This record gives sequence, structure tokens and C-alpha cells, in this order.
Amino acid sequence: VYLAFESSKQKRQPLTTQQIKQLQKECYHVDDDMRRLVALISDTGMRLAEAAGLMREDLKLNQEHPHITLKPYPHRSLKTKASERTIPLVGASLWAAQRLSENTDGDFCFPRYTNKQRCNSNSASAAINKWVKSIAGVDTVIHGLRHSFRDRLRATEAPTELIDQLGG
Repeated sequence: VYLAFESSKQKRQPLTTQQIKQLQKECYHVDDDMRRLVALISDTGMRLAEAAGLMREDLKLNQEHPHITLKPYPHRSLKTKASERTIPLVGASLWAAQRLSENTDGDFCFPRYTNKQRCNSNSASAAINKWVKSIAGVDTVIHGLRHSFRDRLRATEAPTELIDQLGG
């Protein structure tokens, strides 16, 4: 049995429900591409690079159950094979996808961060984390929404397999 060394590296903490609600409220208020990216992640559990590299064709809004079809592209690969998935859109994430569909020209949902050659999620991370910290507190980062998403699913007693499928 191998027990990994406990790193002194600080772990990313999930955001509280109150922090998530405050972020979402501010996303609705500001309503620009960066806030839509945060809102999209808040109720999908997507990784930042997954969301930043979305194409408009990935948004399936005119379906009985609106969703995102997440797949790899030349400009943005996915972390694992299991990362290729269908992600339901609800709450703030549905709002963000609808706003993106209405207000984005071209093929990319986030042209500020993505073009045909690459997805610059590092640039997105720096800008978004600065804003997230100003709203939710200095110890928060965008990736904390992913942890929160999984925690929220566990709190509803969702099956582990479902949590893993939704999280990729």
C-alpha cells in the first residue's frame, strides 16, 4: 500500500451556497462574457478550459432538456476520455448559455479566450479569479465551483456514477 505524501500545497476549497448565490447574482447584474463564463461553470461543474473552449454549436438550447455536448477540438482538448459528455443546463448555467447564444457572433462562445488555434484558459483564469475573489472572498478560485458542484450533488444523494459522469 502506497500512501501519498501530504503536500503542504493548499487545496482548492468549495464555495458555500451563499458564495455561489452572490457570484451568480453579480453575473446576472454585470452580464458580460466573463460573467457568463462564471455562471456557466457554476451550475455545470465544468472545468474552466472546457467552458472557455466551447463552440456555439455545443449549446443545445432548443431541446426538451437544454444541454451542452462537450467534445474535444483542435483548439481545446479534453483532460480525459470521460470528459467528453452531455451536460444538462439549469439555473445560472442555462441563463448563461442563452445569453451566449443571443449575444455572441462567430463560432466561439468566448472569442476573448479562444480562436481556431488555441484556448487561453490561463488568461481566463487570472482575470476570473481576481473577480471571484473580490465577490466571494480571497480564498476562493473559479475551480472551487467544480468542487462545490460535486458537493451539491452528493448532498442530494446522487449516485456516485452520476456525479462522475456529470463531472467528466
